[in-house]
Amino acid sequence: MQTAPKSDPKWLLWLDNLAIAAWGVLILKYWLNGKLRILIHPAYTWLCVAAAIGFLLVATWKSLQLWKRRRLPIVPQQHISLFPPGWSSALLLLAAFAGLVITPRPFTSQVALERGVTDALAITRVEPQSFRANLNPEDRSIIDWTRTLSVYPEPDAYAGDPVDVVGFVIHAPDLPENYFIVARFTITCCAADAYPVGLPVKLTDERQAYPPDTWVRVRGKILSAVLQDRRQVAILAEAIESVPEPENPYSY
Repeated sequence: MQTAPKSDPKWLLWLDNLAIAAWGVLILKYWLNGKLRILIHPAYTWLCVAAAIGFLLVATWKSLQLWKRRRLPIVPQQHISLFPPGWSSALLLLAAFAGLVITPRPFTSQVALERGVTDALAITRVEPQSFRANLNPEDRSIIDWTRTLSVYPEPDAYAGDPVDVVGFVIHAPDLPENYFIVARFTITCCAADAYPVGLPVKLTDERQAYPPDTWVRVRGKILSAVLQDRRQVAILAEAIESVPEPENPYSY
């Protein structure tokens, strides 16, 4: 026997509007304070901002409709939901409030170790239009080096080339104590697909002097090293200095 549809209390409809508006405010806040770039590729910023404005317009329009009809009975609606009435909107609202209170942070070295650090991009991630082979070696960023190594991975071809890169420190457990990895996360679409790329750095002392997640500028020369049972490119460090975390910590 089919149950007759029941009308939703008006406060549930207001809760729906509040949840939609809260997400619009959250996205705009991240855009204005520069934190949106931690969550999504800059190419999609305009889409997020347009969606946020759309959320606010829809919430405003629906709220005006509710206010005009506040003394009229609500037309019963029948729909299928996995949650009791109001739960979905309440969860969305709580998530938005949490986002307003908690400041998003870039991924850490622990996340990099969990996702696996590489010194070359997978073939599906190499962007020929972004590959600039004519760059001087000392002008290459970490992502430029990884693109270069993706095209031609022979370590001896780069031996002696000068290096000047900025990234965060990773203590890889399978590297000797006089090595750390200087790395950056790169984003294809959003933070969900962010993956770390980096280069091993050979030190004159032990890596404990450079704590994980510290941002550093590494200057030195390329050498061919045998690490993890394979020959690969590494940086022979000549100077390492701490630097502030960049305003935009990711590469694209």
